Amino acid sequence: MDLIQALILAIIEGLTEFLPVSSTAHMIFTSSIFGTSGDEFVKMFQVSIQFGAILSVVALYWKKFMDFKSPMFYVKLGLAVIPALVLGKLFDDKIEAVLEKPIPIAIVLIVGGVVLLFVDRFFKRPRILKEENISIQKAIIIGFWQCLAMMPGTSRSAASIIGGMQQGLSRKLAAEFSFFLAVPTMLAVTCYSVFLKDWKVKGIEQKGYEMITASSQNITFFVVGNIVAFIVALFAIKLFIGIIDKYGFKIWGIYRILVGIALLLYFTLA
Repeated sequence: MDLIQALILAIIEGLTEFLPVSSTAHMIFTSSIFGTSGDEFVKMFQVSIQFGAILSVVALYWKKFMDFKSPMFYVKLGLAVIPALVLGKLFDDKIEAVLEKPIPIAIVLIVGGVVLLFVDRFFKRPRILKEENISIQKAIIIGFWQCLAMMPGTSRSAASIIGGMQQGLSRKLAAEFSFFLAVPTMLAVTCYSVFLKDWKVKGIEQKGYEMITASSQNITFFVVGNIVAFIVALFAIKLFIGIIDKYGFKIWGIYRILVGIALLLYFTLA
């Protein structure tokens, strides 16, 4: 991987992480075109730059995250993230195996797109318009919905947003709570991938931070990648909120179907 490829992956991460379109599918497609999909550092890099995207949420909603007078906000996020942490650890190897099979991911992308075409019709009458009115029980249920994203191609954002709407949240609030929930979820995944997970590099097990610090080039990729992901995600979140508030999810469903078909054709004919 060169610097240009690292920048492109970071831009894609920033654009797609919080949209209901599956950043994983986009990363796999892009790294396959680059011919770097089997590189362990690239796999770790794609996860590690989520840190920049996480910071964009904190930056945009800093008043919410820094309001220590409302501890229930942190309690709800802490409890809601537990299902993903537990199941993610249990099924880490199986998820890793699926990442090597792009065709199932493309199929899931298409199926998810079909769901998004009709999701606005399913939940027409939201009852909860403010985060303060989300109960602990509802937050935990949304956390379980988020676990559907363990199947690559589903989209963590799509799963948690649909879960929020199913629990009575408005489209906008469901999207925002999905962003909030992304912070502890993605932070945990990033820390696990960088500090705890063993990556096999040429037959030798290495931690993510060991790969990052192995060369000045890798350090540059890591730093620049996170900065770019942060900046791009800031704009992507604002754009997404505006679109779903006005138009709903149909446009994202159409996009997923088209990208899924493109992925199927690419990996079938390649």
